[in-house]
This record gives sequence, C-alpha cells and structure tokens, in this order.
Amino acid sequence: MEKMHLVITGRRNTGKSSLINFILQQNKAVVSPIAGTTTDPVKKSYEIPGTASLILIDTAGIDDEGSLGKLRIEKTFEAIGQADAALLVISNNCFGVFEEELIQQFKSLRLPYLILHNKSDLSPLTPDLKKQLEEKYSKQIIETSTFGDKNTCLIKAISSLIQPAASSSLLDQFIRPGQVILLVTPIDSEAPTGRMILPQVQMLRAILDHHSIGIVVQPEEVGTFFANSTLQPDLVITDSQVFGKVASLVPESIPLTSFSIVLAHHKGNFEKYLAGTPKIEKLNEGDRILLLESCSHHVSCEDIGRVKLPALLRKYTGKQLEFDFIAGLDKIERPLTDYALIIQCGGCMITSRQLRNRLQPAIEAGIPVSNYGMTLAYLTGIFERTTAPFNYPRAF
Repeated sequence: MEKMHLVITGRRNTGKSSLINFILQQNKAVVSPIAGTTTDPVKKSYEIPGTASLILIDTAGIDDEGSLGKLRIEKTFEAIGQADAALLVISNNCFGVFEEELIQQFKSLRLPYLILHNKSDLSPLTPDLKKQLEEKYSKQIIETSTFGDKNTCLIKAISSLIQPAASSSLLDQFIRPGQVILLVTPIDSEAPTGRMILPQVQMLRAILDHHSIGIVVQPEEVGTFFANSTLQPDLVITDSQVFGKVASLVPESIPLTSFSIVLAHHKGNFEKYLAGTPKIEKLNEGDRILLLESCSHHVSCEDIGRVKLPALLRKYTGKQLEFDFIAGLDKIERPLTDYALIIQCGGCMITSRQLRNRLQPAIEAGIPVSNYGMTLAYLTGIFERTTAPFNYPRAF
C-alpha cells in the first residue's frame, strides 16, 4: 500500500495547520493567529488503520501577498500537482475567487477533494452559503472545529477520498495463497545500513498479504538454493542490477522478473515502457537521455541510475550518449524534446499519480519512456522473459 498525499489548501488563517494537528491529535504543525505562519509546504505522516497511509501536506495561504507570497503560492500549486487528493479549507463563510481557482485546479488534475468549513464553533456555516456551494459543486460541505476532542467524522470523510487503486497490492493478480516466491536481494554499498530498501520490504508485505511463502536470498546463494532445495519457486523477483547472474541460475521454466518491473506494472505506464524500451536500438551519437529518480540519495560507484545505467547504455550502443539526472519531483529544466529517451526508476518513493503525471507530458510528446528494470533487462538480453509474467497474468 503506497502513501497517499493529501494536500490541505485555503486562504491564510482558515485553520489549515490547526486542522492537521486535529487530525493527528498532536501539536505537530505550528499554529498562530498571525496570517501567513505556514510559508512552505510541510508534510506529516498519518495512518488510517485498514484504509490508507497518508502524507498530510500543509500549504501556504492561496491569498498570500508580496514577492515572497507569490513564490509561496507557486509552491502551493506545485504541492497540489503532486497530490492524490485535496482538502479546501474555508472559514467565516468566506468563499470567492481564491477558492474557485483552487477547485478549478483540482478538477483539471482530476483530484478528489472535500470542502471544509472550519472554525464553525466561532462562525457557523450559513444556510445560504451551504446551499449555494452544494448546488454548484455537488458536494456536501463539512463543518469542522478543531476545539473538539473527536476527529472521527473528519477521518471518515477523508477516507471517502481514498481510491481503491491506491490500496491495491503490488502482486495482485500474479500470486496465489501457498505459492513460493523467491526474492533475490543484494546487500551492497547501495543498501541502507541495517535495513532493506523499500521495494524489498513492500514485496515481503505483499507476499504475506497473499498468504504466500517468501524466501529471501542474496545473489550468491541462488545457485546453492536450487542445488540443495526440493522447493521450486513459482516466481523469482530479483534486484535488476544482478539480472545477468540470476537469470543464468534460475531455470527457464520458472518465471523471473525484478522489483523495479513489478513497481512499473503496479504504478502505471507499463504498456508505454514495453513500447519505449526497445527504442534503445535507435539511439544515435550525441543523443541525450533523462534519468528520473524518485528520491535523493548519496551517489556511489555502484549507483544504478547515475553510474551503471549510463555506462551500460554507452557500451551496448557503442555511442557517446549524454545524460541528465533529476532527483525526487524536482522540475525538469530542459525542454522534453531535447531527450531521445526518458528512463524512470521504480518510483517506490512517489505515488502512482505522481509518477504518471511526471511522465505524461513526455508520452504526449511522443518521447520513448522506459524503466530502470526494463532497461537493464533489455541490455542483459532477457527483456521478454522478465516482462512475460505481466503479459500473461495467472499463467503460473
């Protein structure tokens, strides 16, 4: 289950930060009667048991003023563009052009949203405004007050925004109870100290959710496992960086894929990746390639995106290629038309909506897109084998 980003918007002093504290039932966000206390988007984690993991995003007021205020508003709209759902917070029966602009943005991005009338203990929502808004936007206006001690009704309303796709499992439709899944997880300089990387943890959870059997080994133990065990996996999922070694050790009869390719299938754009990856064959001398990372991290000599992939692509094509790298959801500075190929990481640190929105302009411009795992599979010569399990669901 990926984290859903819920952006909280509205004018200054409508109680957005207090609302976050009310949801969390903790004093985490700084609140003040001074308008403009929140200057940049601030993120807080919250869990709705059995429903969703949320990232609550507090934003600057949409009515901020001055040159700095303009920059803060830009950050607010940037946060909206990266969200999965939104809350529009109003108070004192004040609704006008600022709120209309926000709702227009929600609609253009197809964001589910709620309208909350906050501070209702001080100034209740008038029947006339309630009727006007409900008729215009076909939504029930929710009255809130952060001076209560129960947030149950508000949490229930927020839960109504959760899309079923956001809570689906990584391995839905591909494994069944009792099946054996072998996970190959290298422990190298890129692995976090004392921990596993997020896709590996997510895959383990998905296996448990499906009541399947998970076995975890390092690449060095794959050969030993098949030599000594009578248990044959129904599926092998490996780190893409060791595709070559693992593919040579796993019998052809056993489906093989990677963490990155599973993520690509789960988060969308899979068909575009399938079509875009073979365009590697058409790369020309001097072509520029963009690699998109979903997180910021220390770069080492074993870095997949910034070191290994560029080296492998140059070697495979025999061409001198140019590479740009963008971390997180930072802005892409160059025109997309400068790129012959765009390669996205697995995207474990961003939501499906964020990933799709990030790649959609390139797809609309006709630029081939690929994924780290698919690119590595192609360069290793096992592209068809590692994508076959997704072309034929339930085949094993």
